Amino acid sequence: MTPSQPLQAKYLQEDEISQKCRDLLPLLPREKGWITTSIYQYQGFWYPPKVLSGLLACQDHFQAHDTDVLLITAPKSGTTWLKAILFCLLNRAEFSGSMQHHSLLTQSPHNLVPFLENGLYFGQEIPNLASFASPRLFASHLPYHLLPTSVKDSGCKLVYLCRNPKDTFVSFWHFANKMRSKATGEMPLGECLDAFCRGAYPFGPYWDHAQGYYKASSEMPERVFFLRYEEMKEDPHVHVKRLADFLGCPLGKQELMDGTVDGILRMCSFDSLSALEVNKSGKLSTEVETEWFFRKGEVGDWLNHMSIEMGERIDRVTQENMHGSGLKL
Repeated sequence: MTPSQPLQAKYLQEDEISQKCRDLLPLLPREKGWITTSIYQYQGFWYPPKVLSGLLACQDHFQAHDTDVLLITAPKSGTTWLKAILFCLLNRAEFSGSMQHHSLLTQSPHNLVPFLENGLYFGQEIPNLASFASPRLFASHLPYHLLPTSVKDSGCKLVYLCRNPKDTFVSFWHFANKMRSKATGEMPLGECLDAFCRGAYPFGPYWDHAQGYYKASSEMPERVFFLRYEEMKEDPHVHVKRLADFLGCPLGKQELMDGTVDGILRMCSFDSLSALEVNKSGKLSTEVETEWFFRKGEVGDWLNHMSIEMGERIDRVTQENMHGSGLKL
């Protein structure tokens, strides 16, 4: 068995899905998967079978608390970075004296801020969340209308991070090819571009995903915080302060004077996180290697992989699908 086979065996095991999901799959539109054999369209969005099983379990069993914070992203939109920043912000009192024993030094951001549908609810058993201290911090790739009812009915807060669709596409293409077995081989960039522009990739369509949260943030700004990756990269200090205000844990005068934001941004930087042993050689519970979440994180990297014409195609499709929404990327 090659090193890639254990991962693929676990990630692709469609026999581990729930009976509810198994009964649903034959009724759904189906497309070739980027990582798994197939993806299925459920209520307007596309999912691998095991993720769909986790989605259904999450919808049925997750009970949100008013104090919860959920980080929502489309895949490969800067999730790892913002997981680390949010964890630092919400837990900064614990590490105010020193960063030498910070949890991020020994644990992946994806373990400290677990996913719901493709993490906690990814397996056969329903997780017991009683041990999670308040405020609980979770992550999800789910579109707004598919969030558990308890999330919408509670007072919990949602932080949504979006990214330029061209960089999002290239980053996901790289990630998907790392996840695929050597026997399966890489998916050609052009084939993936066709699927992306149709919206047929995990948690796609991209534009519907972003618009759902943009609309929610306009209607409920006290509950939904809409953030752009490129703006965060350009001026992270400003946006970390805005995040702290939104989360109800504003930075005090002393913290602003003693460099708390600088410390958080240094701890959570791409260079710092990617250099840690836990992020170079660790694995998540799904057996996905942690180093796969650290590639470049650069704004405009799509130019190194796509032609101008390919980029313009994504721009056209995005503009067509976002026309009238008020959202500009």
